[in-house]
Amino acid sequence: MYKLSQNSKQNREGVDSRLIEISDLAIQITRVDFGHGRYAGNRSAELQNELYQEGKSDLDGYNRKSYHQTGKALDFYAYVDGQASWHEPHLAMVACAFLQAASQLGYRISWGGLWSNRNGKKVEGIEYGWDCPHIQLED
Repeated sequence: MYKLSQNSKQNREGVDSRLIEISDLAIQITRVDFGHGRYAGNRSAELQNELYQEGKSDLDGYNRKSYHQTGKALDFYAYVDGQASWHEPHLAMVACAFLQAASQLGYRISWGGLWSNRNGKKVEGIEYGWDCPHIQLED
């Protein structure tokens, strides 16, 4: 069984308590270790805009707000062979744990790997959505 590092836990600060609960259960049931990076959780408009300016987000934080700004989104990375991985098959395995945890807890979430793909990217013959390291609450 895996457990989240202190850094990953700190990177969830400001996130809706339901997502933290989901993350805590997901780490117990996942088949692939994961963590939460520096900008994984709650973001100010300024930070969201900075990520937008860097091309790391499609949402500018002002005119188009992110779920991260409301605390209702959480990003993750897989942790494989001692290092962070954003390889879609790894992220899909982690997402399965998040989806299972949310279901067990009675919460509705969506995973960015299931969203309509804007770039037609396929990995090993499988088409993934455009934001695989992202989950968000659906109220």
